[in-house]
Amino acid sequence: MPPRPRAGRRIFKALLPVVLLPLLAAAAFALWVVYGASHPPRHAYLMTPEGFGLISERGLQVKEEKWRNRDGTEARGWLLRGGEGAPAVVMLHRYGADRSWALNLGVMLNEASNFTVLWPDLRGHGENPPVSATTFGARERDDLLDAFEYLRGLQTPQGRPQVGGRLGVYGVELGAYAALLAARAAPPVRALVLDSTPASADELLGGVAAERVGIDNALVRLLARGGARLYYLGRYENTSSCIAAETLGEQRVLLLSGNDATHLRASSEVLSKCFPNPSNVELRVGLPLTGFTQASAPAQQGETYARLVIDFFGRSLQSTP
Repeated sequence: MPPRPRAGRRIFKALLPVVLLPLLAAAAFALWVVYGASHPPRHAYLMTPEGFGLISERGLQVKEEKWRNRDGTEARGWLLRGGEGAPAVVMLHRYGADRSWALNLGVMLNEASNFTVLWPDLRGHGENPPVSATTFGARERDDLLDAFEYLRGLQTPQGRPQVGGRLGVYGVELGAYAALLAARAAPPVRALVLDSTPASADELLGGVAAERVGIDNALVRLLARGGARLYYLGRYENTSSCIAAETLGEQRVLLLSGNDATHLRASSEVLSKCFPNPSNVELRVGLPLTGFTQASAPAQQGETYARLVIDFFGRSLQSTP
């Protein structure tokens, strides 16, 4: 009778490639998807401050600024100074866009309120980004905290603080998610405008991965989630937006979304129920357009959207009209 252990080993060796090859192929596919997703498409800016200056005097006052992030990388953004000691608002774009998508909205906010406005490029975004890849919220959260420190260190030509003690953040999709995460650790943030906030980093990544592959199903999203844990080597975080909202204090929040945000409209509705103080939350999810399309919207629709944002910041940051 032949020895069974040897026969078992032969069968195991024969089956091992059959098992390993699909697993290796799936891992390689997942890493390919996540690598592509982590390097967003880049385009020329829709508008630069120099070009905007041809139609608005405020555009001529927008300056390019740089500062350091806590991990040693470089950050950059456009800065438009407001009144001395007035609040400041940071404008954050969505995945695949850049700071120019919110340039017009930020200039309108500055004109109406005299707030200081800062437009950073998120990691991996904009022309020739100093950091090549996005982390879908984790490092973007830390970068936003560093942007707050940069703003609080700004001084007027007379050496006095440029920005007062009140900060606001406007964010779309990835920008909204990063803003929500950062607000938990930044007490000076008094007001948040969150447009089409994903439920988590996994939801955002899954949507980007599905678009990259051309197929949206549970398997693609599962592989993207697994690939992210491998690719980022512990630097990927998947905090629930609802859990982040539950830990906020008395910040006032405006949640926006509409049909052009597809499934993120539903996630914004769910998010509205997560904040500890419902009286501080305003929900507008039936908008004809959102920050996804506001930059290219017809003038009247774009101005209606802008007025929602401007009025909210004016009320929440105690501006003087």
